[in-house]
Amino acid sequence: MHKVAVIVGSLRKASRNKELAKALMKLAEGKLDCRMISIDDLPLLNGDKVNDPPPPVLRFKEEVEACDAVLFVTPEHNRSIPAAMKNAFDWGSRPLSRNSWHGKPAAITGTSGGRISTALAQQAMRTIAADHVIALLGSPEAFIQYQEGMFGEDGTPTDEKTRKFLQTFVDRFAELVEAMAGKK
Repeated sequence: MHKVAVIVGSLRKASRNKELAKALMKLAEGKLDCRMISIDDLPLLNGDKVNDPPPPVLRFKEEVEACDAVLFVTPEHNRSIPAAMKNAFDWGSRPLSRNSWHGKPAAITGTSGGRISTALAQQAMRTIAADHVIALLGSPEAFIQYQEGMFGEDGTPTDEKTRKFLQTFVDRFAELVEAMAGKK
């Protein structure tokens, strides 16, 4: 089974996007081996430390590199991705000779309470990731408008329409990951 690094761009304990990530991981059971990778201990990127990164960065890069694909789950901050997500992505891409994203297919989603959800953050993430990953899931795009109680305690979506949509998203991502396997 293909291993997927799940990167959540929120540092909050009660993050809506962590809830979404857990729901996606639950829906992926039996298709993808998903593992959430923490970004909360990464220092700010410092070009002076790129060739000798601190231990949290080495841990992060090793965990990403051990996976076959990446699922980015991002909130939207000021019409873009949060600083924590950008910082994690930048550390993953440095040094260029050890770009942790290279050769991996990726998918991007996120949730917020707004009408267009995280559409602008996802577009920003696509722009950043496109040059580093082998392929990005294009369809379906998953702009999830968050509503209180949309996920149960175990991560299961409580609304059948939402569950079906998220299952389609996960299934398409699994198909992309399988199609890209071995094409690094």
